[in-house]
Amino acid sequence: MKKLIALACLGFTFAVSAPAFAGAQQEKMKGCNVEAKGMKGDERKAFMSKCLKKDYVLKSAAAPAKTDAKPVASAAAPVKQQDKMKTCNADAKTKALKGDERKKFMSSCLKA
Repeated sequence: MKKLIALACLGFTFAVSAPAFAGAQQEKMKGCNVEAKGMKGDERKAFMSKCLKKDYVLKSAAAPAKTDAKPVASAAAPVKQQDKMKTCNADAKTKALKGDERKKFMSSCLKA
């Protein structure tokens, strides 16, 4: 009986968390498709494989959804933030930080 309850709880956990993961993965797929525009064949396949990996940062991640409003910030700001994110990620990777330590490091690194 305990095993049945444990399996039911485990199944419920996957059922609840799957839509959240699917949404993030779908958004990443949309972004990768935008960046792969104009590519064909093996070039596109190789790019999509690289782009869909967890550590790849989308170039168009800061791009807003289609609206009539004009962006106020300059185009240089997202590039600087993206560069900062890349360097912070590289530093965290060289220091082999994981979990809460990485989270704290990234937060302080991006604020600096």
